[in-house]
Amino acid sequence: MGCPRNLAKQILLSMNVCRPFLRPLVFLASVAFASLAFANTAIEPVPRSESWLKRHEGFVEIAHQGHIDVLFLGDSITDFWRNSGKPPRTGGKAVWDANFAPLHAANFGISADRTQHLLWRIEHGELEGISPRAIVLMIGTNNIGFESDGTTPRNTPAEAAEGVAAIVHTLRTKLPDAQILLLAIFPRSKKPDDPKRLQVAEINRLIAPLGKDAHVHYLDIGQKFLSADGTLSKNIMPDFLHPNEHGYEIWAAAIKEPLAALLR
Repeated sequence: MGCPRNLAKQILLSMNVCRPFLRPLVFLASVAFASLAFANTAIEPVPRSESWLKRHEGFVEIAHQGHIDVLFLGDSITDFWRNSGKPPRTGGKAVWDANFAPLHAANFGISADRTQHLLWRIEHGELEGISPRAIVLMIGTNNIGFESDGTTPRNTPAEAAEGVAAIVHTLRTKLPDAQILLLAIFPRSKKPDDPKRLQVAEINRLIAPLGKDAHVHYLDIGQKFLSADGTLSKNIMPDFLHPNEHGYEIWAAAIKEPLAALLR
């Protein structure tokens, strides 16, 4: 984990930089602490809780069984494809069963994952034993905002985008023959000018060039979830983040043909 971003500044201010003999030490300290204070946690693979590790181990076992043609990777938005979708839960199991189960698809999404967590998972066994023809990837929405204390920022959009790029690089390295359908992060928050909505848009802008790789296909379907005025409806995402069954129907319809093209 990186140091708090104001740590270097606090330490340097505590030193008496007016003393000439201290100035070289101050300079060296500033360089050292800058590298720590601004470390990008989004690209540092880390695991989470014990229950999270158990889910990861379950995915590793599924991977070892093979026979996966389409692999979905992501956070809760991907994870909830396996939910029934019946109120008050959100989910798209019925939509998944109708559209993706026949394609020999596997869902390796885990709720609350950030780029660093997914990066750890795919570096620790979840890709071993499989040769998917296509990968559907969406990750990064949990990298923005704040930690549970409400004051410590998580990642900037640029840092989150680096995390997505690191995942794509790892996938290309470990599964060079797979086609990657890289989805733009879905819009969140009710209003188009909400800070989190704007941060998501910035991440998407930064990851779009990853689609220049012949095996990476960037696709932004975000507008399909929005009203004409840019607002997000509770009829699609009740909490303005996770799709309900109707939202998953929109998602499935939007990627049906692009995914079929990759599989061909």
